[in-house]
Amino acid sequence: MHYDNALEPSKEQLDATLGGADDGPIYMLNLLKFRDRAQYADGRDSELSGRDAYALYGAGVVETLAEVGGSIVFAGHVTGLLLGEVEDLWDDVAIAMYPSRAAMLQMMASEKYQAIHVHREAGLAGQLNIQTQAAGAFA
Repeated sequence: MHYDNALEPSKEQLDATLGGADDGPIYMLNLLKFRDRAQYADGRDSELSGRDAYALYGAGVVETLAEVGGSIVFAGHVTGLLLGEVEDLWDDVAIAMYPSRAAMLQMMASEKYQAIHVHREAGLAGQLNIQTQAAGAFA
């Protein structure tokens, strides 16, 4: 299996998300890899680590997510790999619950979210976002 950490979705990924059915809660699994040092696109000097910059984004996401009826249902540090192989583990994992696809898009389009997004970009080296819905063997 090949994977590619990214900072933004491709056009195809975005189109698939926008075009999907809005049929219930979405649980977004975030596998996060941080930069050693935050790198802001506007060139500002920062002593923040990537993790610290992302924490500024994360605090804002908790608020904006709640405004659309969502929540962070889990967040934690990656401490090891039990099964499989990857060249480099992610640093943190988070699962965000959005009550609907429309709520997720509403949050992402909000002015408050747009204002904090700069910290996400500065802090992340890359990530995987895996969109899920409750179903399958454990639902």
